[in-house]
Amino acid sequence: MPSQLSLPTLDKLRGVVPQDLDANKVAEEWFASFAANMQDGSVDNIINLLVDDAFWRDMFTLTWNLRTFQSTPIIKKFLIDQLATFKVSSFKLRKDLVGLEQPYPDLAWIQGLFDFETHVGIASGVFRLVPLPDGTWKAHTVLTNLEDLKGFPEQIGFLRNSLPNHGKWAEQRAREKEFIDAEPQVLVLGGGQSGLEIAARLKALGLSALVIEKNERIGDNWRKRYEALCLHDPVWYDHMPYIPFPPTWPVYTPALKLADWLESYAQSLELNVWTSSLVTAVVPLSSSKYKWRVNVKRADGSERVFQVNHVVFCLGIGGSIPRIPTYPGIDEFKGQVLHSISHGKALDHAGKKVVVVGSCTSAHDICADYYEHGIDITMCQRSPTYIMTTKEGCPRLFPLYWEGSPPTDIADRINASYPNHLLKFLHQRAVRDIAEADKELLDGLRARGFQLSMGEEDTGILLLAWTKAGGYYLDVGASQLIVDGKIKLKADSPMSRFTASGLEFENRSTIDADVVIFATGYSDASSAYRQILGDELGKKLNPIWGLDAEGELQSTWREVGAGLEGIWCMMGNLALCRFHSKHLALQIKAKEEGIYGTKY
Repeated sequence: MPSQLSLPTLDKLRGVVPQDLDANKVAEEWFASFAANMQDGSVDNIINLLVDDAFWRDMFTLTWNLRTFQSTPIIKKFLIDQLATFKVSSFKLRKDLVGLEQPYPDLAWIQGLFDFETHVGIASGVFRLVPLPDGTWKAHTVLTNLEDLKGFPEQIGFLRNSLPNHGKWAEQRAREKEFIDAEPQVLVLGGGQSGLEIAARLKALGLSALVIEKNERIGDNWRKRYEALCLHDPVWYDHMPYIPFPPTWPVYTPALKLADWLESYAQSLELNVWTSSLVTAVVPLSSSKYKWRVNVKRADGSERVFQVNHVVFCLGIGGSIPRIPTYPGIDEFKGQVLHSISHGKALDHAGKKVVVVGSCTSAHDICADYYEHGIDITMCQRSPTYIMTTKEGCPRLFPLYWEGSPPTDIADRINASYPNHLLKFLHQRAVRDIAEADKELLDGLRARGFQLSMGEEDTGILLLAWTKAGGYYLDVGASQLIVDGKIKLKADSPMSRFTASGLEFENRSTIDADVVIFATGYSDASSAYRQILGDELGKKLNPIWGLDAEGELQSTWREVGAGLEGIWCMMGNLALCRFHSKHLALQIKAKEEGIYGTKY
């Protein structure tokens, strides 16, 4: 990423916002020129509508890929390479969604949303215009986003099944779920939120999908985790496609409640899920019209073999493969050692001395649960951790996803229009504001010896989530328990070994423990792929998760490597899965219909 990147402040631009600004007029004039030049393929004229350090983020509309182009020379090359192929047309400004925004006194832009078409797709876009010294406004960011494929709309609303069904539904549904009369077109490995959401998207596009879930019930990936687990991001951020959470839903969702919701979601949308089932092999086919053979073993021991063109891996960021650091002396320790994935509830260890190794979200949740049940608990912190309270942090970091915010589909597109390399600078400001609001709590943690971090490059959770998927805690009360000494803290020296009665640290101090829980995260995302695909195919995997040079997440919502055509990656939190499941489903549909172009 170029080091000179920064926010488009008014000082940097040497621009001003006139008191009598007519934001709609400015947006309409800019958009009219933009639309005309896009349709004419006048690349030089399009570039003249952008500031020199502009961003253009394309989501599968003009690239069949997820790309961010930064600076006008790079954008110009992209447009020269791609614009003529896609034959853009039918540009329409959404005038009701144009407005001046000023998130800080020195930041101002006119934001607008628009719709347009390509030769194969229906698309949407977002632009943000900034003021220049001569009084003109040019775009600093542009998003182009694929919404649908022409001729292949989702079968929802007016296009839903309109025929009555008298007494036949139950038998038809049973046969459909078992794939008695037809084979699935897509196999989905994993029945958590990512697997269910891609299955729902595929079904709406008329593609049959079978979800293979190893657990006994849908939702068990949440139901079987530690009892105290609760989502720490707000309900408005977490809605799922087609069936949003009801308005009575709590702001922060308990894991058990989410588990039941996922089960009801699959039932309501009639998704085909085989529980207690395991994929035993995914093997490439060379002499068939299909690309992959997939062997599935069911609970009764029977096996079914499928031949498909598409296998979507929905295994989570770490594939539920726990990461446990190794320390000498574990064989002599007389207590119990487990990873947080195997932890159930605090009362399992009533009367014991418990040490939780780690300081991420799960570590805080588990420690608070032990304290609330009167159990002696110590947190052993291994590395600095970013802490913010949900009270102060969430309204600042999730302004698009709060009560009274825009509808979810609008919020998603605005949110996606901020490239990560730009979002970094906004988060740096927000993180400073949050830290000031949380000052009393953070000072109390420091006084206790807790090692605090502001996140990578002082971005709080942003880059930590994109690179490590951990290293932070959105506080809902456990931090104050640490400040008050109710959760004991060991953070003055790294752990060096187990002893017969507990743990020893590099400064030769010790802690007695009956139970040691490692809340130390999970393996890298590709490990679960390699377990299923094998070592030879595993060598073809691109990196999965983490940001590439353009600031895009690697491999997510796309095929996972050269030579692995038809092996797709679907992962992320509820919000990412909601938005990007549509992108992945559209790619599969385009390939099935023969209209998929060349990935750029």
